[in-house]
Amino acid sequence: MLESAQASKPAGIQFLEYIKKSALSFKTHQAIVLVITFLAYTSYHAARKTTSIIKTALDPQFSDLGSKFFPFQRRELPLFLGRGWAPFDGPDGTAVLGELDVAFLSVYALGMYYSGHLGDRMNLRVFLTIGMVGTGFFTALFGIGYWGNIHMFWYYLIVQMLAGLFQSTGWPSVVAVVGNWFGKKKRGLIMGIWNAHTSVGNITGSLIASALLKYGWGWSMVVPGLMTAFIGFLVFLFLPVSPESVGANADENGVKKRSGGVEEPLLREGEEEKAVGFVEAWKIPGVAPFAFCLFFAKLVAYTFLYWLPFYISHTAIDGKYLSSEEAGNLSTLFDVGGVVGGILAGHISDYLDARAITAASFMYCTIPVLFLYKLYGHISLAVNVGLLFIAGMFVNGPYALITTAVSADLGTHSSLRGNSRGLATVTAIIDGTGSFGAAIGPLLTGYISALSWNAVFDMLMGAALVAGLLLSKLVMAEVAAKSGRSRPPEDAPPPTLTALEV
Repeated sequence: MLESAQASKPAGIQFLEYIKKSALSFKTHQAIVLVITFLAYTSYHAARKTTSIIKTALDPQFSDLGSKFFPFQRRELPLFLGRGWAPFDGPDGTAVLGELDVAFLSVYALGMYYSGHLGDRMNLRVFLTIGMVGTGFFTALFGIGYWGNIHMFWYYLIVQMLAGLFQSTGWPSVVAVVGNWFGKKKRGLIMGIWNAHTSVGNITGSLIASALLKYGWGWSMVVPGLMTAFIGFLVFLFLPVSPESVGANADENGVKKRSGGVEEPLLREGEEEKAVGFVEAWKIPGVAPFAFCLFFAKLVAYTFLYWLPFYISHTAIDGKYLSSEEAGNLSTLFDVGGVVGGILAGHISDYLDARAITAASFMYCTIPVLFLYKLYGHISLAVNVGLLFIAGMFVNGPYALITTAVSADLGTHSSLRGNSRGLATVTAIIDGTGSFGAAIGPLLTGYISALSWNAVFDMLMGAALVAGLLLSKLVMAEVAAKSGRSRPPEDAPPPTLTALEV
């Protein structure tokens, strides 16, 4: 077994052990897992964010969007944006860009289901590497259209669809790997901090793409694409998929004591685990309501992800329009709030031991914040910054919680009887369902925004309300468990998971 583990160790781990002249500790492996998976998904989101930044270069025309707020003011476009880029610079430019978003996200959502199924059946390190290199290649290929003077819509459509397919390999893989190395103790807080990679990636992608936009929008795609592919090679060299794959000795994060005091993994070495089926995973208590809640939560989050820089650049703030670079930089405040929201939601859910109550509360708080941003976001830059930060906190908090701690909880649910082979599948079901909402939100925004941005905000507030209501049954079950009407036995799973079975 040790020889098998040694043979399966990544080359980078073997090199570190050669330098150290001893095996790496379990804690060191955990640190490597957190760092590598953090960098991996940061690069995924950085590559994904770039398309929202280059929209102002592909379709920079005023299109009467800003005049709905300030009809007597006209915007001066930066000279380097020129007249746009066909086929996105026509009167239906925003709708065409919205169709590009929905093509990417629809393939991403469909690919997520298949990726989770496949990820539970093959080496996650190799699977993730292939996904990252493919993502980097097709992201860069989109940017090549700038130098190739390509103006055919089908070219950008196909490239975006293939990029979405490879992007779908990321989330099930990284959550499954982290779930293999960390137990349930403080899972919400740990994964809340770790999930900052989503916002860090968005911020990084925004800053890089905005800074390079002046040299040509192609650079804003190619550089993040190359960065993603490079980190993919780091994943292949250093990522240990599980303790068993590298022969690491498990500690308190997932072990039990033998009668003689010797620790052994909860899943014994040599035990054959059968991968959990797609339908079987859907039947796990709590998977369906959280998946459909995430559908509407990601609809809100991804509308901001793909359209916020465009909205800011087309809306007068304190009577002035911001340049595309300034709008891209300002939009990062939403993601900074998202980092705080993810950590806060994870900590609160750990403290209360109530995932559904936490997620629903954040979604309900999103509604008044979006209403205030719609009414007062244009008054001054300071007000816009403050409301953007708060909106990011409440929008991304439940999104981060559901896609990390909740997915890991349900992927190791008691109904699976200790089978860890369902984690990627459950994660894929929840995030894949959410990704359909992520596809629909930007698409609807592309059409609705041409009529009124107020209507877009009304749509987002309605989605937040539905997301919270979908968790009502689970919230009531958790409240009942907390109030003592349904007390679980001491050896039962945490109240959240017990409540899900009501």
